[in-house]
Amino acid sequence: MQLLLLEDDPILGEGLRDFLRAEGHTVDWAQRLLDARCMVSAHHDALLVDWQLPDGSGLDWVRSLRRQQDNRPILMLTARDLLKDRITGLESGADDYLVKPFEPEEMLARLHAVQRRAAGAPSGRKRVGDIDIDLQARSAWLRQNDRPLRVELTAREWQLLEALVNRSGRIVDKATLEALVGGDGHAQSNVIEVHIANLRRKLGRNLIETVRGLGYRIPVEG
Repeated sequence: MQLLLLEDDPILGEGLRDFLRAEGHTVDWAQRLLDARCMVSAHHDALLVDWQLPDGSGLDWVRSLRRQQDNRPILMLTARDLLKDRITGLESGADDYLVKPFEPEEMLARLHAVQRRAAGAPSGRKRVGDIDIDLQARSAWLRQNDRPLRVELTAREWQLLEALVNRSGRIVDKATLEALVGGDGHAQSNVIEVHIANLRRKLGRNLIETVRGLGYRIPVEG
């Protein structure tokens, strides 16, 4: 996933950014609300937002995003642990609420949970034809003769597959995919074509549809 992290504490922010990157995610880190407003884009799959910031309220930003019909998963990170604060955070549009201090592993588990709910797959598992995909375990299986065979994917191949699965049924252009897998987003290289070709070789040629002149699309069932 490509994530936007809004956290003003430099030690916590750096630690969370490095942890998430080590887990294979792409992370843009902002320490001020103004920076986050400038950085956020359609490339981001989910947002991790601190409530109290030097230049404003992260919660107010969450409210404004929801008013703009931005429905991507949002995880609120805050030291405010009163019941009324949790209720306010959730009713204002956050999908989950995590009280500091917390373990990064719990944050990641909660992030996966809200992402699965947003994708319409509570179990984290999806099926595309003869392919089973587990978003939480980051694993894929190809069914052959009614037997599931696990397919080994590189980190980049998995990031690309995950990006397409999370946008199932939608066309995703090359520049967006390059940004999601850590490229420069300028669509000037053939790295995406190489990864797409490798995924088709490993998982079947019909997995990913090329929409000429627009990008790529993957259908997801179940």
